[in-house]
Amino acid sequence: MSKRFPGRRLSVLRLLVLLSAASALVVGSFVGLNRFEDARAADAGGAFFAGYVDATATPFYPFEKPVTDEGKNVLLSFIVADPDDGCEPSWGAAYSMDEAETALDLDRRTARLAQNGGEVSISFGGLLNDELATSCSDPLKLKDAYERVIDRYEVSMIDLDIEGENLLDTAAGKRRAEAIAALSKERAAAKKPLKVWLTLPVAPSGLTEAGTDAVAQFLSAEVDLAGVNAMTMDYGEGREAGVSMLDASINAAKATHSQLSILYQRAGIELGPQAAWRKIGLTPMVGQNDVKEEVFDLDAADAFNKFAISTGVGRMSMWSLNRDATCSDNYPDLTVVSDGCSGIDQDGLQFAQVLGEGFEGRAATLSDAPAPSEAPAGPVEDDPATSPYPIWSETGTYTEDERVVWHRNVYVAKYWTQGDVPDNPVLQAAETPWTLLGPVLPGEKPLPKVTAPAGTYPAWDAEKTYLKGERVLLGGDVFEAKWWSRSDSPEAAQQGSDASPWNKLSSEEVQELLGQK
Repeated sequence: MSKRFPGRRLSVLRLLVLLSAASALVVGSFVGLNRFEDARAADAGGAFFAGYVDATATPFYPFEKPVTDEGKNVLLSFIVADPDDGCEPSWGAAYSMDEAETALDLDRRTARLAQNGGEVSISFGGLLNDELATSCSDPLKLKDAYERVIDRYEVSMIDLDIEGENLLDTAAGKRRAEAIAALSKERAAAKKPLKVWLTLPVAPSGLTEAGTDAVAQFLSAEVDLAGVNAMTMDYGEGREAGVSMLDASINAAKATHSQLSILYQRAGIELGPQAAWRKIGLTPMVGQNDVKEEVFDLDAADAFNKFAISTGVGRMSMWSLNRDATCSDNYPDLTVVSDGCSGIDQDGLQFAQVLGEGFEGRAATLSDAPAPSEAPAGPVEDDPATSPYPIWSETGTYTEDERVVWHRNVYVAKYWTQGDVPDNPVLQAAETPWTLLGPVLPGEKPLPKVTAPAGTYPAWDAEKTYLKGERVLLGGDVFEAKWWSRSDSPEAAQQGSDASPWNKLSSEEVQELLGQK
């Protein structure tokens, strides 16, 4: 009699259980691998904080001197189409790039921020003016316009703030996406990659249909978006009664995350949930919003920051650094939005610090901040041939707003001064008559002094009586009478005397006058 193998035969039920377990192990391994890849993609770049600065709002915000470490990443806004030439970039439809350097010292101030370890990115668009693609229908000119801005300010990250009528123009959206795609590919090939963020309005329910269409256009054009930045502000009727600004903003962030995941899936791009959060940016409007009933206070900012850190968003911003201060007692109605203050009592705190807490990355590089380059030892020799303004002289006299070069930096006089060294180390800014604007830029040359030709105005005559507003010439300079005057030489005004009845016109003012004649 033969003996059977002592083991037991598998029943059909046991076989099915075994197969299910094996299948679960395979699926689990696949899901685990996907989650690993997702986490790795999410960690590919450091999350960063960058505050918007309205470059043309008055009073001009001194972004080159950050109030906090969080204020070192700056999004200068807004580059828009020039009203007279739709393919020409301008700052806020008010200044060409050259005019912004002359009137606002914008190039020099961006260089100064870089000296301080900061980083500038540029924001195109905004609500009030035409974004370049809206006005410029020529694809080559449009691409060139973006490129000129990027090259001028040497930025490696741009922000496309598309809202209002700009967002509703689908033809402009297609042009914008294609121009940015072409530009991004060229820069990638040249090993100068460009980070592109798309900033869009949101409701508590997420992106609008026009917003999701804009994202789809960029993905269709094969733009490798750094991310989509949700403007968590100004919800209006979209915010239900009883829902706080904080909860509305968190709901908007979650909804945008879901929408973005779907948009990438439809574009055939695999994007796990963690990687999708890394492609989300959040931008609240601090303090009083444009909608009267909406106030985003410091407690909301703190909780929003914690939510952003816990979910792993790639970017936190705020509108705006200009407004990150308590309004003075002279500002009468705090429910009316100000360009220069938040509309709430900040009790000495900064929104930038609260919202930026824990965001250690860099806007353009998405990496840890590099150590600032070491300054050369000893004073730098000034060269008149490469200095845009006269080199400071101990015996020279300088009046308010006059500029000089000293140790390869440009300074502007706050008031009349003589013998005060521009880079004298003082404890308080009020102790020096000079304000540092920034470094002498590569390629700069002396700015020619603008003088008026003989006959533009009558030559000054010591025997004549002059009334307020009358203008005269002396040595090519134009002077304007501040009040009744006789026998008072305009030379005193050249020396900065406040008591002089004459005001010396600047080169810019003279140039403008000559253009009008």
